[in-house]
Amino acid sequence: MTAEKIRCDACPVMCYIAEGRSGACDRYANHGGELVRLDPLTVLEAGGAAVPFLGSDWDGDPVAAKPFVTAIGAGTTYPDYKPAPFIVSSEIEGVDMVTVVTEGIFSYCGVKVKIDTDRHIGHECDVVRFRGEPVGHVTTSEYGSKMLSLGGVEHLTGGTKPEGRATCDALMALCNREAVELEIGEPAIRLVVQSGQPPIIDGEAERLMRVGCGSATIGMFAKQWLGHADEVVVVDDHITGVLSEHEAGKQLGVPPTGIRLNGRRSTPGRYFQVAQPGTGWGGTDISDPLTILKDWKPKVAWPGLRLLMVSTTGEQSAYYELDADLVPRPAEMPEALRAASDLIAENCEPSVCSVLFMAGAGGSLRAGVTENPVRLTRSVREALTHVTCGGAEAYVWPGGGITVMVDVAEMPQQSFGYVPTPALVAPIEFTLRAEDYAALGGYTDAVVALEDVDMGRARRVARAEDRADPRDPTHYRWRG
Repeated sequence: MTAEKIRCDACPVMCYIAEGRSGACDRYANHGGELVRLDPLTVLEAGGAAVPFLGSDWDGDPVAAKPFVTAIGAGTTYPDYKPAPFIVSSEIEGVDMVTVVTEGIFSYCGVKVKIDTDRHIGHECDVVRFRGEPVGHVTTSEYGSKMLSLGGVEHLTGGTKPEGRATCDALMALCNREAVELEIGEPAIRLVVQSGQPPIIDGEAERLMRVGCGSATIGMFAKQWLGHADEVVVVDDHITGVLSEHEAGKQLGVPPTGIRLNGRRSTPGRYFQVAQPGTGWGGTDISDPLTILKDWKPKVAWPGLRLLMVSTTGEQSAYYELDADLVPRPAEMPEALRAASDLIAENCEPSVCSVLFMAGAGGSLRAGVTENPVRLTRSVREALTHVTCGGAEAYVWPGGGITVMVDVAEMPQQSFGYVPTPALVAPIEFTLRAEDYAALGGYTDAVVALEDVDMGRARRVARAEDRADPRDPTHYRWRG
């Protein structure tokens, strides 16, 4: 501390902060020579509408509403030897519970982004860039969804300073449910992602997630086409389906049509690689579905054969009839087939982006709970300790350490911050029975009763009615 500045010890940057100014993270400020946390402490309450701050209609009694004190706005456990900022006791259904509350400084963190779309957004392992800097990569596609893996310590601290800053900014924006524009591959595909919103790919917002691959679509809707089309081809980047060859068609008595497709035939009625990935029909690069067809077998096909080609979302469909030379000619689509395409679309779920924060809870976090950190790891593994992030349920990965993953859509708005090391600041809470906390070697002298927590500036956020109280004793095993 100097005559004009005070030193903040909330993170490794150790800013000197002048009167009336905030530190580099905008989380702490110098107010009259005192270090203060700028963001309000956030508490969850069951039911009711969310309001920005505690209003005059609430009498200030925290016990009456049994709020859950989250780590949002709580402050951090740094240096490691200090107890967590809040260690709160409360009685829930006759059981004494303790919640250890801290904001963690995460260098080992990132996000997994699930994008419900058929459209090509890049090949697996393609680099994802934000502001021109590499921040992650395209990872394994899932059924009807593309996946991105962004962040991680290699991008945050293992590259250049601009790369680290860009990674931190992208992660924080995504975790705070803001829209982020990314670029993938060369030439670049421009992708806008935001938690809970449809992806925007090269300026076009997606509407529907595919109902299934081409083969699955035939299995689901073969009866809708029976008697109205002689052949149906469901175009898909991964598995294109052909009705007459598919087992569903055979069992319904659909005769062979002599159709032949580009690509690699797998099992009957299923074709791989009929085209290249793209933003056209079924996630391929085609705009004319006839380009995936070869010449028909003349001894099997017949003039007047009715052909429906449709995508896996039903958004693209076309109807043809073979002429005397067995060439498909566009024709007026029967109403029954139009209705069948609409039924495919009806069965598609809305296209949406999901952002899951993933991080490893290491030294500072565990040392803020107990002086013997490995006991916390074991307690989490044994289901004696329940982990939440901003009150939201967190999935704990198996194996060593405490690696958590949480859907940011389940967390209160603006749950995340940063420090310019660079690293993300995220809330995390450890809840367990009081007796188990004592057995853990926890900081029992630092425990504060819920009714004694100063909530003068607290922000009250409603907990969804279908969400369980994180302190519900049924979450936890009894010791022994």
